[in-house]
Amino acid sequence: MSIKFYPLVFEPILQDRIWGGTKLKTDLGKNIPTQTTGESWELSAVSGNVSVVREGEYAGKPLTYLLEQFPTEVLGTKVHEQFGAQFPLLFKFLDAREDLSIQVHPNDELAKQRHNSFGKTEMWYVMQADPGSRIIVGFKEKSSPEEYLEKLESKKLIDILNQVEAKKGDVYFLETGTIHAIGAGIVIAEIQQTSDITYRIYDWDRVDANGKGRELHVEQALDAMNYNTTDTKKEYNKDENKSNTMVDCPYFTTNFLPLNGFTEISKNGNSFTVYICTDGEYSIEADNVTYTFKKGDTVLIPAGLTTYSLTGTATLLEIYIS
Repeated sequence: MSIKFYPLVFEPILQDRIWGGTKLKTDLGKNIPTQTTGESWELSAVSGNVSVVREGEYAGKPLTYLLEQFPTEVLGTKVHEQFGAQFPLLFKFLDAREDLSIQVHPNDELAKQRHNSFGKTEMWYVMQADPGSRIIVGFKEKSSPEEYLEKLESKKLIDILNQVEAKKGDVYFLETGTIHAIGAGIVIAEIQQTSDITYRIYDWDRVDANGKGRELHVEQALDAMNYNTTDTKKEYNKDENKSNTMVDCPYFTTNFLPLNGFTEISKNGNSFTVYICTDGEYSIEADNVTYTFKKGDTVLIPAGLTTYSLTGTATLLEIYIS
């Protein structure tokens, strides 16, 4: 049995969140089920939230089926060697109508030990930001567990955290251990390791309709946190019809590809490639078939599809594993 290689799009997995809103519908065309839809999981192999192919020969098939049947052809020779038949990344859009909780993610070692999971290194690309919106990322100055706990207890944690104004096109790379929060009024494209492990530290004293607050993980966060200052914001080039490096780390490489016209792509089969369209419209031509995509579409190119072309006027994020 051999796979028919074509660009794969998956049904979004829409997640209701206490801080969510309606921009996933108004900005990205997602068919949201509630007025507080905070996340669209675009490409996921997280247990209980596995993506399903939207159209084409494999319509209705879960990503895990493709990985079981065609691991090398989908993942790539190098990625398959490293991860087996696991899909190592998770792709999301987030709409923060309100501030997200202040949180931290554990590294691979801690996540494996405590949760039998990958850690959660991630990056954010700001797709839209209301005037005055901000991102919380890292400490203002070197901190310590003692200072962190004291400020948390006195409800002054925000005083020692680094707050930066959010602007469209900003990129933040968050290594594990970086304390962070997405602020209200921001839509983000998020690329991360396949993990759903979050240590929630402070949730702005929010309660749900039953007057209950969400669970906090203050103690677990203590030894997961990096108390040093971090340099998280990434500058990058924006040369047209070229892959401009934004983030290059052991877990993923993300490029900025401003498409204006036509470009041919040639890959070596080592890794799958994912395109996230953050603006505009474009088409992929592969094996003499044209597939059309728009803002809000996330496309998985199986590693076995090594030559194809991109045409259109669009802003793309291009992701693979080096």
